[in-house]
Amino acid sequence: MPYGIAPFFVVLTMARIALGIEYDGSAFRGWQTQQPGVRTVQETLEAALSRVANHPVNVVCAGRTDAGVHGTGQVVHFDSPAPRAMRSWIMGANTNLPGDVSVRWATPVPEDFHARFSAVSRRYRYVIYNHPRPPALFRDQVTWNYRPLDVDAMREAAFMLEGEHDFTSYRSVHCQAKSPIKTLHSLRLYQHGQILVLEAHANAFLMHMVRNIAGVLMAIGAGKKPPQWAGQVLDARDRRQGGVTAPPFGLYLVNIEYPPQFELPDEPLGPLWLPHRLEA
Repeated sequence: MPYGIAPFFVVLTMARIALGIEYDGSAFRGWQTQQPGVRTVQETLEAALSRVANHPVNVVCAGRTDAGVHGTGQVVHFDSPAPRAMRSWIMGANTNLPGDVSVRWATPVPEDFHARFSAVSRRYRYVIYNHPRPPALFRDQVTWNYRPLDVDAMREAAFMLEGEHDFTSYRSVHCQAKSPIKTLHSLRLYQHGQILVLEAHANAFLMHMVRNIAGVLMAIGAGKKPPQWAGQVLDARDRRQGGVTAPPFGLYLVNIEYPPQFELPDEPLGPLWLPHRLEA
C-alpha cells in the first residue's frame, strides 16, 4: 500500500428482518426447499428476496407446511446487510413473487428473534364444506365432505383432546419430532351455514396432527364412531388406531404468537373470507 494512503474498509451491518407471509399452497409441494425443479414456498420466497437484496437470502420459517396446505399467518426471518426500507422489502418481494405468495408485512427484529424458536404458540384453521355436492369455486381451499356432519358430536369429541397429551395417535408415522407431548390450548368447532371451521391452538403441532384430528372428528360427525372414540384413539398412543388423514386443502396456518417485546404486527387470522373472530 502506498505511503500516506489510509486503508479503506466498508463495514456492512447485518440486520434481521421478520416477514408475514400469505400463500395458496395448492400448487406447491410444501414449504421446505427440496431438489431442483420442485416448486416450494420457501424456494419461491427466497428467490424473490434475493433479487431485492441483491445477494442470496435464506429464510427461517415458524412452521413448515405440507403440500397443499395454505398459510395466512406464516412468519419468517432472514439476515441481510442490504440497506432497504421495510416498504421496499414488501413491495420489492411482491413484485418478484407469483400471485400465490404475498408478503403482508415486514419489520426489523433484534438478533435474538427466531421465527421458529421464539414462537410461543401456533394456530391452525381447518375449513370443511359440508354439502352433498362438491364446490367448483374454492375447491382447493376447502375440504369437501358430502356426509351430513353432527357438529355437536364433533364438539364433544374435540373437548377430549384439549390439554397436554401424548399425541402419538394423531401424528404421522414419519414425524421426526423428539416428543409427541404437546399442549392443545383449545380445539373449537364453528359453523357458518355449510362451512365448518375447526380451529386448533397449541404450543406446537406434530406432523399431520391437525389433519389427523380433523379425520377423526369428521368420522364422528358422520356417525361412523361415537364421540368417545377421539379419547380412545388418544389413549391408544398408536397411529394405527386413528382415522384417515384428512386432505390438506382446507388447512391454514393462520397465526404464530410471539412474546410482546418483539412487537410484531397483529393481523386478521384469515383466510380473508372468514371473520377474524369466529362465533359458535
